[in-house]
Amino acid sequence: MAGDAGAQRIRGGRGALKRRIAILGGGLAGIATAIRLLEADCRPILIETSRRLGGRATSFDDPRTGEVLDNCQHVLMGCCTNLLDLYQRLGVTDAIQWHRSVYWTAGRGEIDELKAGWLPAPLHLAGSLRRMRLFSRHDRRHVAQAMWRIIRMGGRGRHAWADRTFAEFLADCGQPDSVVRRFWDVIITSACNIGVDRCGAAFALQVFQDGFLANRCSYTVGLPSTPLRALYDPAIGLIESGGGEVRFGCAVKALAFDGRRITGVNTADGLIEASAVVSALPFDRLDKVISDTLRRSDRRLQSLDRFEHSPILGVHLFFDRPIMTLPHLTVVDHGVQWLFNKGIDGGGRQHVHAVISDAGAWMDLDEREIIARVVTDVHDVLPNAVGLPPVAARAVKERRATFAPVPGIDALRPSAAPGIVGLGGGGVANLFLAGDWTDVGWPATMEGAVRSGYAAAAAVTGRGGPAPDVPASMLSEALGLR
Repeated sequence: MAGDAGAQRIRGGRGALKRRIAILGGGLAGIATAIRLLEADCRPILIETSRRLGGRATSFDDPRTGEVLDNCQHVLMGCCTNLLDLYQRLGVTDAIQWHRSVYWTAGRGEIDELKAGWLPAPLHLAGSLRRMRLFSRHDRRHVAQAMWRIIRMGGRGRHAWADRTFAEFLADCGQPDSVVRRFWDVIITSACNIGVDRCGAAFALQVFQDGFLANRCSYTVGLPSTPLRALYDPAIGLIESGGGEVRFGCAVKALAFDGRRITGVNTADGLIEASAVVSALPFDRLDKVISDTLRRSDRRLQSLDRFEHSPILGVHLFFDRPIMTLPHLTVVDHGVQWLFNKGIDGGGRQHVHAVISDAGAWMDLDEREIIARVVTDVHDVLPNAVGLPPVAARAVKERRATFAPVPGIDALRPSAAPGIVGLGGGGVANLFLAGDWTDVGWPATMEGAVRSGYAAAAAVTGRGGPAPDVPASMLSEALGLR
C-alpha cells in the first residue's frame, strides 16, 4: 500500500535526521508539512491543542447520538491533486468513494444529473447541462456564454478580476438573477464558502477553470467512506516511526523570539526548542501567539487582522427508516445547500448530513430552530421523508471554518518562506507559514491547506513542493484556458 511505501521512505532516512522542526497545528496543513519534512530527513514536532488531528476537518464522539460525527462533510474533487497525494502517502485512498454524477434538485423529488459525456473538456459537461430541467433554454444559453468567456480569458484574464467580486463579473456577462441564484451561486458558495456577492472573482473563476473546464475528471466528487479522523490516524504512526513526535493537548502560548530568530515555542507544557518553526495555525490564532516585536520583524505577520472568517454549519439527522438513496444531492432555492447520504447505522437508522456554507445568518440561531428549518428542507426535497421527524439530530457550527476569499485578499496572503530581512521587516529567517489562508493560489479548501503544507516543507528543506495540477485537455489548452 502507499502508506507502507511512505513509511519505508521515512524509516529509510531515520539515521540521517538532522533538523528539529516545530509545527504548530495538527490540521491538514500541519499534517502535510510533517509528512514531507520526514521524507527530507527532518524531525518534525507536531503540536496540537486538541486530542485529535484534522483541525476543522475532523470528527468527534457525540454522546447524544452515540455516533462518531464529522464536524462537517468535506468534499474533494478530481482536481485536488495535492490532497489526493497526501491521502496516498497516508495509505487511505481506498476510503474515498468517487462519483461521476452530481445530482441537483429544487425540490418535489425532481432530480437533475450533471455528468460528463463523450466530448473532451471543456465540452464534456455541455450535454448534461442542456438536459437539466432546473434551467430553461434561455438560462442554459446564458450559462454557456459565460463559460465560453471563462475559457477564453485563461489565467491572465482571471487575475485581472482579483479586486472585483464574482457578482460583478456575472453582471458584466449579462447573467439573469435566476441563473446567478440557481447555478453560479450554488457552486461558488459550496466551493469557496462565500456567496458570489462577496467572493473575489479570481477565486470563483479558478473554481470553474480548474474544476469544471480544464479536464474531464476534475469535476468528479470524492466522499470519504469513513469518519474524517480515520483518514489522519495513519499520520501518527508515520511521524513517530520516522523519529518525529505528535504532542496532543499541547497549547501554544507564544513563539520565543530573540530579535533575530525563533528559538522555540512556549507551550503550557514548557519550551519546545527547535531550529525552525512552521506555523500551520489559522490566521487569528497565529495573531495571538506572536509578540509585537516579532510582528514588526516579519512583513508577513503585519496584515493578520485584515483576514475574515466565513462559517459553515453541518446538521446530522437520523431517521428510523431509509429516506435517501442517492449518495449526495445539491439543493437549490433552499437554506440547505447539500445533503449527503451517510448510510444506515448499526441501529438501522438512516444518517443524512445537511451542509450550509457561508452560514453567517445561521450562527445566532439555537439548535432547535436550526434543526426545524433543515428538516423542513429535507421534507421538501426527499419525498420519502415527508412527515417523518428525525429520531436524533445534532447541529455543528464552525464559526471560523475558512478565511473569506474576498476581493483583494490575495495581495495580503503571506508566502510560506520569509523574505529578505530589511527596513520594516522582510521576514524572520527560520519562521515558515502554512494554512489554506496563505499564498497557495487556491481558495479556502482542504486542497489549499495541503498545498500550503507542501510549500512550507519545501521552503524549509529546499526540496519537494506541491504536486502538479491535473493537466488540461488539448482542446482546453488550444482554446486558451491555461
